[in-house]
Amino acid sequence: MTTTTLRELNGLDPKPATLADATLVLIDYQNTYTRGVMELTDWEPALDAAAALLAAARAAGSTVIHVVNDGGEGTPYDIRTDIGAIHPRLAPRDGEPVVVKTAPNGFLDTDLGARIDAAGNENLVIAGFMTHMCVTFTSEGAFLRGNRVTVVADACATRPLRTAVAEVTAKQLHHSALATIGDLYGVVVPTTAALD
Repeated sequence: MTTTTLRELNGLDPKPATLADATLVLIDYQNTYTRGVMELTDWEPALDAAAALLAAARAAGSTVIHVVNDGGEGTPYDIRTDIGAIHPRLAPRDGEPVVVKTAPNGFLDTDLGARIDAAGNENLVIAGFMTHMCVTFTSEGAFLRGNRVTVVADACATRPLRTAVAEVTAKQLHHSALATIGDLYGVVVPTTAALD
């Protein structure tokens, strides 16, 4: 079945960004999602892909911005404790800012937009946890403010959900979120290799 996306209907550029002309935004790669109540399905291969993406961005000289969610003390998102810390494999280097958010959209009540503008790139490459939540809503926020978004699919992951109408596997939810992003908010690529 062939469908026409809203991006196509609106004449939006179908080409992904390259790391050389983009700012990399890494979303919520926190220990929160690697163990305990919020552990994601397939987080390990997604983290491997994210580490490779980060290494490629650093090699390309890209600006890198890390985003974390702070849910406050006593939550799985407490950034003052190990559970809420960025996973060591994606730890920021000196000069790589960490933006703290409290909502799924990384632009809401943060300085993420100002930091992106200061980097001077209209293009963003986005990846993170969870695909259906903070990756989707931060991609939407970036699109609405005029950035060109590219999301790297294999560097994202999510978890299964039970709803009033269906049980949704993590894979189904991940693919659905990527389809939502790709319909309007940005270009979705399978791996970092597609950014060359």
